[in-house]
Amino acid sequence: MNPCLLIPVYNHSGPLEGVLADLAGFDLPCLLVDDGSDEASKASLEQYRARYPWVQIETRAKNGGKGASLKDGYRLAHSLGFSHVLQLDADGQHDVADIPRILELSKAHPEAMVLIEPIFENAPKARLYGRLVSCFWVWVESCSLAIRDPLCGYRCLPLPPLIAILDRVRCGDRMEFDPEIVVRLVWEDVPVISFKSMVRYYPDGVSHFDLFWDNVLISWRHTRLVVGMFLRLPRLIGRRLGFRL
Repeated sequence: MNPCLLIPVYNHSGPLEGVLADLAGFDLPCLLVDDGSDEASKASLEQYRARYPWVQIETRAKNGGKGASLKDGYRLAHSLGFSHVLQLDADGQHDVADIPRILELSKAHPEAMVLIEPIFENAPKARLYGRLVSCFWVWVESCSLAIRDPLCGYRCLPLPPLIAILDRVRCGDRMEFDPEIVVRLVWEDVPVISFKSMVRYYPDGVSHFDLFWDNVLISWRHTRLVVGMFLRLPRLIGRRLGFRL
């Protein structure tokens, strides 16, 4: 197993500084995908690259969304020979102290994806209810309850099946990408391991989630995934019954 860290970045230079400081002791290569940040943020990113030699920056010409950044990051990691990507957000919400345990699980089960089941600290009720809706649709689409939270951006994914999906399917470019890719990985028979970890909510944190537009895109993506589920239903049911169709 040869893992790296992957962090999508869009004008997150403030909180990212603390995240990188916390990651410094893990001796892991880190890919930052700059999704068209402003000039001040780009200057900060260059300072971080000079300070931390284990950081590499991939710069996108213009902002394309979290999904677009992740897809570029996955392809870069794969081209560099990494087998797994441990993905986390740049806003400091994720508990990096859990990284060793997450990597232990991935090393023990290299064919599986390790998905974080968040334990939220101070999250608004509206966000929690919204996640439950997305969970319901992902359970329908995957014909499984294995994915405990499809929206959490803290996860460790095996690159070979992921890249195979990206080479074959046009996945979403924004916030809808995180739930879509885990459903498609389940469709490809990639096992799921859940790991509970604290996720902190900062009321004044940097968030680029568009309450209207991103929810529209997520809803549309779930619609497409439900259709895809029906096309795969015999195989998914057969797998649940222990058959390979």
